[in-house]
Amino acid sequence: MAERRVNIGWAEGLHARPAAIFVRAATSAGVPVTIAKGDGTPVNAASMLGVLGLGAQGGEEVVLASDAEGADAALDRLAKLVSEGLDEAPETV
Repeated sequence: MAERRVNIGWAEGLHARPAAIFVRAATSAGVPVTIAKGDGTPVNAASMLGVLGLGAQGGEEVVLASDAEGADAALDRLAKLVSEGLDEAPETV
């Protein structure tokens, strides 16, 4: 299973707008991805309720994971989005 551990770059954490940006990017990733807060229980990264339910704050570590073939590129893009607190998903890594 491929995984990326990153600290959340959005000051407000994964709440409202940042969560919507992340969920939209995870949905369009083309592979199923999970996200977990630290070593907590993973949730579907394409689920707005699941992501909001994490209660992840700015600076906290999250784990992005996928066991799908070709997941590395998708996880790299999502990790960059989260760690840098971007307003939209990066086109390239």
